[in-house]
Amino acid sequence: MEEQQQRIFNIEKIYVKDLSLEISDAPLVFLESEAPKIDMQMHIDDKNIKESMYEVVLTVTITAKTKDKTLFLIEVQQAGVFQIINIAEEEMLPILNIVCPNVIFPYMRETISDIVTRAGFPPVILSPVNFEALFNESKQKAMVNGSDQPINTTKQ
Repeated sequence: MEEQQQRIFNIEKIYVKDLSLEISDAPLVFLESEAPKIDMQMHIDDKNIKESMYEVVLTVTITAKTKDKTLFLIEVQQAGVFQIINIAEEEMLPILNIVCPNVIFPYMRETISDIVTRAGFPPVILSPVNFEALFNESKQKAMVNGSDQPINTTKQ
């Protein structure tokens, strides 16, 4: 009788890989009384960095605008290193595009809220993201376009 090998999923490290904040019209932007419109764009990248070790990078770009001015632009790359062993190949894409981003996202929310507040603006609290729905949507778009790989870019 063949013994099934134990499946392993470990979070090795969560970290800020890159962070950028632009307030191009400071200090005048702080005199704006109009509530800004917040636009969020998100992208997921993954790569195998060494045997059974994967880096997943969640990139979020937030732009806050009033009618004709950009108050601030922030881009954060929050990353995680995950050990993934004895997982079937067909399960890897969902793990790297759903499970790992679900682990990283709360740290991303905290990083963005903190940096926006430290920049002198009211905090931006990102709404929860359904990574499973985004993955399934991008998978369907990929099938329509004739590709078997989902597209990792999302816009909200």
